[in-house]
Amino acid sequence: MTPVPPSAAPQGFAFTLEGVDELTFTRILRDILRDAAFARPLQVQAQEPRPGVPARLTLVFRPQDRTRAVQAMQRLKTVLLRYGVQVDSVWVPGEGSADPN
Repeated sequence: MTPVPPSAAPQGFAFTLEGVDELTFTRILRDILRDAAFARPLQVQAQEPRPGVPARLTLVFRPQDRTRAVQAMQRLKTVLLRYGVQVDSVWVPGEGSADPN
């Protein structure tokens, strides 16, 4: 297997959704999966809320798709606000030292 150079490795914007219940999370996920802003080559990874663990959405993209990913991230913020979810911070893997976990 050929190693992937860091400049070509997938990146992502990770959103931790504190206080979002299962029903709201399902509605958010439904809305973003129907929205063309999140279509390939972007990928949405979702982790549903569990007791003691908040929901999480990660928008994964290749470096060459960063501009499209930033536009999709802005769209995701709009969808989240529709459901009363305030976004205080967005974690980008590889940038900064704080891990959201």
